[in-house]
Amino acid sequence: MNEMKDFQITRRGFGFLAAGAAASAMLPLSARAAGGGAVAATFPGSWEDAYRTVLTPMVKDAGYDLTIAPAMAQDQLAKIMASPGNPPYDTLLMSPGQMAVAIEKDLIQKIDPSKLKNWGMLDPSFQGEYGPTVTIEVNGIAYNPDLVPKPKGYRDLFENPAFSGKVSWTGFASNTAVMAYTEIAKIFGSGPNDMDAVFKLFKDHPEHLKGVVDSTNHQMTLFQQGEIAVFMCSTGNVAHLKSLGLNAEFVHPETGSPAAPVNIHLTKGSANLDAAYAYMDAAISKAAQDQLKEPPTEMFPTNKDVALTPGIEAYVTRDQIKTMVYPDWVAINKNRDDWIRQFDALVAG
Repeated sequence: MNEMKDFQITRRGFGFLAAGAAASAMLPLSARAAGGGAVAATFPGSWEDAYRTVLTPMVKDAGYDLTIAPAMAQDQLAKIMASPGNPPYDTLLMSPGQMAVAIEKDLIQKIDPSKLKNWGMLDPSFQGEYGPTVTIEVNGIAYNPDLVPKPKGYRDLFENPAFSGKVSWTGFASNTAVMAYTEIAKIFGSGPNDMDAVFKLFKDHPEHLKGVVDSTNHQMTLFQQGEIAVFMCSTGNVAHLKSLGLNAEFVHPETGSPAAPVNIHLTKGSANLDAAYAYMDAAISKAAQDQLKEPPTEMFPTNKDVALTPGIEAYVTRDQIKTMVYPDWVAINKNRDDWIRQFDALVAG
């Protein structure tokens, strides 16, 4: 899996989630004030719920307290950049785009694998020097079969009238969105970084701009309410919608499914190293991943002793993981701020 090694060093907003960011900022501060164990930044929503339910008691059994602090990856970055000498989190949960920025800004540190008894249970491609990969997010298209036909891929969303006005998008702060946009740029433009082609596409299809919201979580809510029928998603998003009894399906785009590993990183200046390692070790353990692979999260397990469920194998197998599309996050990070500004201006009209 050479590709896996490559993307470990290669990832990173529609300025958003201000209210959520403010709320989540309070958690690490209060935890620090209480002198507790590790404070682990975790994606909000199903990730937050799952990690709090599964990992907190495991870390407790290991002798440490664990505070799960929900924050989107870009918000995690913003907070530790604001106070690098006194980071609000002991660990971060990120994909390669944010990881590349964190390394560049000297905000995370290499780990000591000898402190992780489950380290050997990971495929070498999941053993990053800046922390273990806890799952791979495979991205594609979610759709409601009651409202729209099965999309063939990204091109179909813009060219098939059946999808007109029924697709929701988010801005370039979303990793899921930016991976889709780079794929769309390949289809309608000269390559993954030809975002002018994507902006022109939206100008030619203003009906899709009406479906632009601030986050995937917002799209999940709109999907549940029947206000949208299609959005860019991970398999985990669809698994969660299905667990709620919704008629949601996942489709791999005909041009390939973009994917991203999700890693736990140790912040530089962490004050609770032993607790942070206990949390990290719990997240890659068979006991934890055997639970996290089940609905409603259905996270792809990176521990090789954890068997895939039929539900996960319906989305992706271990062999298929190698064939997913892994974006060039160095190129994305280089252009992302400019893309964010252009998209925000486009949406604002």
